[in-house]
Amino acid sequence: MAAPPADSVGPLLYVEDDPDIAAMTVEVLSETYAVDHAIDGETGLRLALQRPYEVIVVDRRLPGIDGLEFIRAVRTARITTPILMLTALGAIDDRISGLDGGANDYLVKPFDYDELLARLRALRRGYR
Repeated sequence: MAAPPADSVGPLLYVEDDPDIAAMTVEVLSETYAVDHAIDGETGLRLALQRPYEVIVVDRRLPGIDGLEFIRAVRTARITTPILMLTALGAIDDRISGLDGGANDYLVKPFDYDELLARLRALRRGYR
């Protein structure tokens, strides 16, 4: 777990198994958040159940339990933390199932980091 930056707004859980995408995304997110990064759904779920997060970012395709199963488990545990699903699956049916499955927002890869940060700010505004 990384130490929070001086101007951190709160802890963020990022669940992503692709090491290249994760490295850059963690670097960008760490400028604002104290980021916990999990490389699979089981580890991400364990972290989500152990610690409160200000926001969660989760990939759809993960080893072990996938992103939809992760979100369902988090919601079943009555955790209301806003969740953004960040995934390469961009078909309308994928987006609908992600949002209907409990995600608060859905962003398709490839994505712009400024848009990701703006969406996270918007999610946080709605859950304060």
